[in-house]
Amino acid sequence: MKLGTLVAAGAMFMATAGSLYAQRAVTRADVVAAALARGPRITFAKADSTAAHAGLAIAKQFENPVLSLSYSKATPQQHFIVDVPLDYPWLRRARVGAATSGLGAARNRFDFERAAVTFEAETAYTNALAAAKRAAFSRSTARDADSVLKLARLRREAGDGSELDVQLAAVSLGQVANAAARDSVDAVTAVLSVQALMGLPSENATIVFADTLEAGENVRADPQPGTQLLVAAAEQDLLQADQALTLERRLLFGAPSLTVGWESRDPTGQEPGTLPTVGIALPLPLFNQNRGTILLAQSQRDRADAALTLARQEGAQQAARARRELALARDRLARSERLVTAANQVEQLSLLSYREGASSLPNVLEAQKIARETLSQYVDDVAAVRNAAGIVRLLTLTAHGNDK
Repeated sequence: MKLGTLVAAGAMFMATAGSLYAQRAVTRADVVAAALARGPRITFAKADSTAAHAGLAIAKQFENPVLSLSYSKATPQQHFIVDVPLDYPWLRRARVGAATSGLGAARNRFDFERAAVTFEAETAYTNALAAAKRAAFSRSTARDADSVLKLARLRREAGDGSELDVQLAAVSLGQVANAAARDSVDAVTAVLSVQALMGLPSENATIVFADTLEAGENVRADPQPGTQLLVAAAEQDLLQADQALTLERRLLFGAPSLTVGWESRDPTGQEPGTLPTVGIALPLPLFNQNRGTILLAQSQRDRADAALTLARQEGAQQAARARRELALARDRLARSERLVTAANQVEQLSLLSYREGASSLPNVLEAQKIARETLSQYVDDVAAVRNAAGIVRLLTLTAHGNDK
């Protein structure tokens, strides 16, 4: 009996441990903003996007000319040559087109990563609120169990109860106190997980939650037109691979270079003044027909095509499964909402009946257990609806960033 009371006190202490270190209240939007600003997934996505921008800049740039200065004993002795690389328009178009497609794929993946980080932060926030709510219910149930134990003692002392009822109530209190301690630890752990997502130290709970737990906005579960972000990224990858293959095939005859310059200084005086020089260099595919790089580009194109097919199949399956999960979660929540009021009434009526001697203690304990499980299930269902809605919203984002 004393052990159960101590455990209950320990559960209450663990539940309030976070508030001892609490420094500021954070909203759901604060957690999302911090995760987007400091999250490693966003850092990787930004790096990939920067690399894609750099690739496009490299594809658009022109090669620098080469200046050659030479001296010979043969006349004329001084030679000034400028070699200017030329770029065929059909090569430039394919190269720039491939880089542009790569940038489009990187942008789509960056948008998806932002949405995924937002979903992860909102889910962690929701789960932490649910854990705190369950811990609060457990503490309340522990207080009710302690009241039942006191009532059982009073009835035993008054000769209206038995020692069996007292021991049964004490065992029930110990079980409820253990559950309260576990729920309290889970609540603190959930807070620390949110702090980790925000980039804050996670040794002690230093935040409290300003928002409340609710099901969230209504998200449409029916299929919406548009291309999913990852599917759009895969389409851009395939387009990039197509253009890269076209570029390699066109590189059989490489780009030429224009040579211009002049020669001067003839000691004999036979060639006075400056002698102009002009020419053109054409690469000849005699020893290398670019077959290896063409074969490599073809394999990359085939791989991108297979990846697009897989992305479409998995995207459709995941979106459909997410919609089913959302519909199921909404149905469970609707049933839980109806059961919460009834379960609370059953608990109150059973306790009143036991106090008046019209009911046995096992009926009271069973009613309290049902009420506790019903309240916990209600909290879980509220969190499940919000999380399922977030998954549907994430999986139905289109390449234009519209929420469905």
